[in-house]
Amino acid sequence: MVDTDMAHDTAADGHMARRHMVTRVNVGDLLTRSAARAPNHVALIDGERRLTYRAFNDLANRTAHGLASLGYGRGAVLALMSGNSPEFLATYFACAKLGVVCVPVNLFWQRGELGYVLNHAAARGVVVEAALLDQLRPALGDSPGVLDIVVVGGDGAAVEGRRTLSFSDLGAGRPTAEPVALVEDRDPLSYLYTSGTTSAPKAVVSSHLAVYVASLGAALDAQFTSRDRVSALLPLFHTAQLNAVGTSAIAVGATLCLMRGFDAGRLLDAVASERLTVGFMLPMMVRAVLDALEAAPRDVSSLRLVIYAMAPMPAHELRRAMDRLGCEFSLMFGQTEMNPLSVYFRPEHQLSHAGAMGTPSVNVEVAILDAAGDPVAQGGSGEIAYRSPQLLSGYLHDEAATAAAFDGGWFHSGDAGHFDTDGILWFEDRFKDIIKTGGENVASIEVEKAVYAADPDVGEVAVVGLPHGRWGEAVTAVVVPRPGASIDEAALQARLREHLSAFKCPKRIVVTDAMPKTATGKVQKAKLRVSLAGTYTGV
Repeated sequence: MVDTDMAHDTAADGHMARRHMVTRVNVGDLLTRSAARAPNHVALIDGERRLTYRAFNDLANRTAHGLASLGYGRGAVLALMSGNSPEFLATYFACAKLGVVCVPVNLFWQRGELGYVLNHAAARGVVVEAALLDQLRPALGDSPGVLDIVVVGGDGAAVEGRRTLSFSDLGAGRPTAEPVALVEDRDPLSYLYTSGTTSAPKAVVSSHLAVYVASLGAALDAQFTSRDRVSALLPLFHTAQLNAVGTSAIAVGATLCLMRGFDAGRLLDAVASERLTVGFMLPMMVRAVLDALEAAPRDVSSLRLVIYAMAPMPAHELRRAMDRLGCEFSLMFGQTEMNPLSVYFRPEHQLSHAGAMGTPSVNVEVAILDAAGDPVAQGGSGEIAYRSPQLLSGYLHDEAATAAAFDGGWFHSGDAGHFDTDGILWFEDRFKDIIKTGGENVASIEVEKAVYAADPDVGEVAVVGLPHGRWGEAVTAVVVPRPGASIDEAALQARLREHLSAFKCPKRIVVTDAMPKTATGKVQKAKLRVSLAGTYTGV
């Protein structure tokens, strides 16, 4: 016997979902439309593996139908624990098309962090690479709400107490038709967890509208087209690679070349063999690429643009890179809450305003606010603040943090900066990284720029304030030499005194082989402050 009321409700829901799909804003539709425009164009390169846009979209749709068969729909939460792969992206777009909230997992997390995120996000399932199962298993003991495990690259061997299946079985025999689902524009697409230092990480709730608009904006700023072939070597679990570059490239039908981790030689080989046109990397990676290119030349003539992120590059390094690679450079500046691009440092400004952050991205309004939350006069320093449809909806389960971030009608970034007379933004420092020494404030980034400019043998530098009996905080430079080079600390300090005010000069230069970093290569200054806290004891 058929329940006629239930049948009527199901039919009505289906009609509503189909009607809604006509005008909705959904990140999954970025892939759908690129596949319709150019089904035979290569979407993803993964080693020897090639997926056309038709094949990629079919994989995402089969995955979506597989998830739906397990009961996943609008508002359900699915964690995603994988390295850069077609399966990662297929899962992300499948979630989008269904209205499932995707939680990309930082592969550096261990039991405590994994358990916290799975519980905080209320994840019902995890799509996980087989090689990462042992890393995940301990956290599952702390996460009773996780019911399903989908294993990528394995045979779906059972995980005790959970429904377990392989990724290939999830989509096997499923239709390739677009799934029909009601997903509102402001529905959450993802929970992106920001790295915590002294407390648990916050979950940034990103809507479909925010990421859709951000993707198109980044594509406009970087002038992506379907002819571009773009490297994707930073981890896709981070919004910089996933949304500033990944969804932006897919929106215009470009080709993504997926790589697992950074190796300068392998990247150069890929540029030569795959004729890559756009590279996306960190400044330290640019330096390593130039060194590798000098050691073993390759054909890099296909490159038109290198986008770098996290930090500016000194003018002398930019000149060297531009000359050797023969392409333009640009910088993307932003944060997870902006999904992520807020300011774009365009190629034409790289040398004329070296060290700056750039001009607002196409969908972003930027202001500099004083301590009272009012805009400062032209040229004045203050907190960088944003207004944009790209912004987060809020912090998950944290109304107080959300209210504070949006106080006064602006999103407060926590960054200090100013605009120059040309309308270009200069980043001064994170407020938490400003060093208070002898009654003066010192921007760590200003000292870092000076260190790079003073000695070409500096491979990487981080400037922090350390406890000091006289000065309160002592300016301290932690330096990693370039491979094969050494640092003369006294000579470096002497050169710095020629360019910096005395109170800004480092009291000490600490030379080390490596620095603690996040999964995306950002130096963890909080850990440096802890490990070096006793540097000036007794001084």
